[in-house]
Amino acid sequence: MFDVLIIGGGVSGMSCALVLGSAKLKSFATDKKIGIFTHQKSSALQEALFNNAYGIPAGTLGATLLEGSVTQLQNTYPHITAIPNEKVLRIEGKAPHFIVHTNKATYSSKLIVVGIGSANTFAIDGLMEYVIPHQKSLESKQRIQLKNNDHLVTEGIYVVGTLAGWRSQLAIAAGSGAAVATDILTLWNDGIQTHAHDSIR
Repeated sequence: MFDVLIIGGGVSGMSCALVLGSAKLKSFATDKKIGIFTHQKSSALQEALFNNAYGIPAGTLGATLLEGSVTQLQNTYPHITAIPNEKVLRIEGKAPHFIVHTNKATYSSKLIVVGIGSANTFAIDGLMEYVIPHQKSLESKQRIQLKNNDHLVTEGIYVVGTLAGWRSQLAIAAGSGAAVATDILTLWNDGIQTHAHDSIR
């Protein structure tokens, strides 16, 4: 049983995982089991070139960021379970006991974070009732999002990045994932507001 499973290894999903991973030493997070499906082939970053993203050198390729994020997660927070090369097909159950079915296996989790992009090919059974047209994308692009209230789709299920209705900007997607991570950390901290970051002090 995972405490949280993140679906999607793009910007928003990885950002969520990194922030959750960085909270490992907090008393309310030390025993939490975190997993992430790191499938990235459909990420919008595969063809991206960055010249306007804060903190990222101009000319950086999105594919380079994707590859580096997996390495960073594995090296810095090895307690997080990375699940590569699996596609989520169906989610069943209610909080705090969801069953996640992939093309290869079945997993249990108390919380779910979905961040797999806003393409209209979205097809995860159990979430289709929440699909609506993307509210911040051109109608001609036929993008979709999951209906949510401040990232919360329904109890125990969060959505991040463009699938949450945000515009396709690296900084926005990363911030969306980080925001949900801090919401989850606050939940684990008995509702007391919290966040996680490192310091040189």
